[in-house]
Amino acid sequence: MEDHAIENGFVLVQDSKIIDCGSMEEWTNDPEIEVIDACGGVITPGLLDVHSHLGLYEDSLGFEGADGNEDTDPVTPQLRAIDGVNPMERAFRESLEAGVTAVVVSPGSANAIGGQMAAIRTDGRRIDDMILRAPIGMKFAFGENPKSVYHDKEETPVTRMATAALIRENLRKAQEYHENKVHALEHEDEQLPDFDAKLEALEPVVTGELPAHIHAHRADDMFTALRICHEFGVKPILVHGTEGHLVADLLAEEGVPVISGPFMTDRSKPELQNLTEAAPGLLTRAGVPVAITTDHPEIPVKFLRLAAAVAVQAGMDENEALCAITINSAKIVGLDDRIGSICPGKDADLVLWSGHPLDFRSHVQLVICAGKIAYRRKNDENN
Repeated sequence: MEDHAIENGFVLVQDSKIIDCGSMEEWTNDPEIEVIDACGGVITPGLLDVHSHLGLYEDSLGFEGADGNEDTDPVTPQLRAIDGVNPMERAFRESLEAGVTAVVVSPGSANAIGGQMAAIRTDGRRIDDMILRAPIGMKFAFGENPKSVYHDKEETPVTRMATAALIRENLRKAQEYHENKVHALEHEDEQLPDFDAKLEALEPVVTGELPAHIHAHRADDMFTALRICHEFGVKPILVHGTEGHLVADLLAEEGVPVISGPFMTDRSKPELQNLTEAAPGLLTRAGVPVAITTDHPEIPVKFLRLAAAVAVQAGMDENEALCAITINSAKIVGLDDRIGSICPGKDADLVLWSGHPLDFRSHVQLVICAGKIAYRRKNDENN
């Protein structure tokens, strides 16, 4: 995913890093190096889904395993996804065995401001050992979800206006909090403002250090979100963008990336009426940076590569679809210095497939995560 496909190539791994790759013609055999013969398969970087709720909604459980939405307060930026993730939940192992080596885990979209997101590996038993970056973004939500949750409680926000107003109010408070801290640090006789967990969490958003991941389906909600981001100097990343293909030229002008999906699902609410699997291809052709998401558990993250294949079937360029689950996803969330492609210096997250990864019949033979063999298909144990 760095440049072009290499026929009959090699990848050299030492400890947790890729240290070389290229054609077998360039390979110098060293008897001290352990060799894994790929047997004519296809090697890709580990796949990456940059919007999921993996481990926050546990398989086969109801309320007991639902930890993604703290729907008692519409503004909860102080919440951290890593505090709710259960890495022992079996969907982690299923994801790893499907070639997905990393995900971004996000709080849900019940709240206007939902909390801090984290990029984590899918291999591990303790979340602290699996973190790639935390926080990696702040979750915001527009449209029907906050409206419906708080309408049922007869609390604000029950309109799109109120959702936007709450977000504006708290971003402005965070700006003032930051300004007061800076002023106090520059003047010895001034006191720092009293600690505020919500504003402390929002401070890196208004200073531009932490991007806003914005749940929005309808085009008008996307532009409301972008309008607010412009007002406060916030870096936006649109999540879902279900109607994004209808305004793809405008989104391209904005230069805003879209994490597209899930589109392998039904139109379960009014704002999904224009849902189409052609969206990521249409957005890409318009010049919009695109990643593809399953929105696990909406679609299990183990089907990420199949979502990319469906996008290709609907008109997306095959290489662009692979990029949308590897290097482009990594670029959108700022992890491309570590993962997303096979390149010396990057983390050794690699998947060996029996055939082309977008071919439904291909299966995962081997997964290497951070330089460690994390999964090997049983009938290939002796290869």
